[in-house]
Amino acid sequence: MKNEQSIRILEGFDKEQFQQDLIHWFQQEQRELPWRQDQDPYRVWVSEIMLQQTRVDTVIPYFNHFMEKFPTPDALAEADEQDVLKAWEGLGYYSRARNLQTAVREVVDSYDSKVPDNEKELGALKGVGPYTRGAILSIAYNIPSPAVDGNVMRVLSRILMIEDDIAKPATRKIFESIIRETISEENPSAFNQGLMELGAIVCTPKNPSCMLCPVQEHCRAFHEGKEKELPIKSSQKKQKRVPYIVVLVQDGIGRYVVQKRPDEGLLANMWQFPMMPLHEYDRNKIQQWFHHEYGIDVSFGTTMDTLKHTFSHVIWDLEVVTGVAQNGTLEHEEARFVTKEELQQLPFPVSHQKIMKHIL
Repeated sequence: MKNEQSIRILEGFDKEQFQQDLIHWFQQEQRELPWRQDQDPYRVWVSEIMLQQTRVDTVIPYFNHFMEKFPTPDALAEADEQDVLKAWEGLGYYSRARNLQTAVREVVDSYDSKVPDNEKELGALKGVGPYTRGAILSIAYNIPSPAVDGNVMRVLSRILMIEDDIAKPATRKIFESIIRETISEENPSAFNQGLMELGAIVCTPKNPSCMLCPVQEHCRAFHEGKEKELPIKSSQKKQKRVPYIVVLVQDGIGRYVVQKRPDEGLLANMWQFPMMPLHEYDRNKIQQWFHHEYGIDVSFGTTMDTLKHTFSHVIWDLEVVTGVAQNGTLEHEEARFVTKEELQQLPFPVSHQKIMKHIL
């Protein structure tokens, strides 16, 4: 069904010439990236999940390492989740890795290890939203399907002078409709990747390189001198700050207490050092808190570090203190004593990797 607003926006827009200019530029200027070596749908899928919320330069070594460990859907489906999280360690947003493995297992079980090539089946897989679905279908299968993320909305909002708030879900629907109207039927892979590439290296958020833009003549915002005013995006809610004391508790033979986080929620199934939430407990009662949580009496030392770690919705303020286990038996069912060597085998989030450097 055609969206009336998208039809109105596209009035007078030379979409055929726009397609040609964009695709020609992409084919000439695209960066050499490891997931562009072929159109294997599994590789495209892994790269697109990794690239969500993460810079290309950061992703490249992770992608190469991940594909070495899990080169096929079957290899990832059969892997231990802790090994997958370890391979993802440092990339953040770890639910991406867990959802990817869950979805790949379904592909192996239900589709004979072949990534689905239609919107309904692909979109039903865990963690595959409209953008990822469109990226896989267009890039890997050359099917004209919209892949709309913030990057693409920024580019098109400037080219077509769209002043709707891109933070609103309804606006994404407008862009999806526009892409369905403008995407190249002959080469949807290069068209969608061209839009992504344009947003990454030319039509950047702060200072777009309009003089280098291959589709400058099509850009309404440029001709109006409004390219830096678009896109319009309402501000996000302010992140709340949560203070913790992180305790590095060592026993008499040099092992440290670590615990596995719950299997749902933030950083699920990752490992961490014990964290005392200061918004719930008095800092002077750290000994009682530790004994209650872990069954061990500890003598605590001084603060050895403070650091801040920012998530999309919350900021952790971490104070790191040392401690020595005196007596008692570790009673927390998700906690255990581990050696320095064992520490390095477990998947830890970035915040606790920074803390681990004091040990290693």
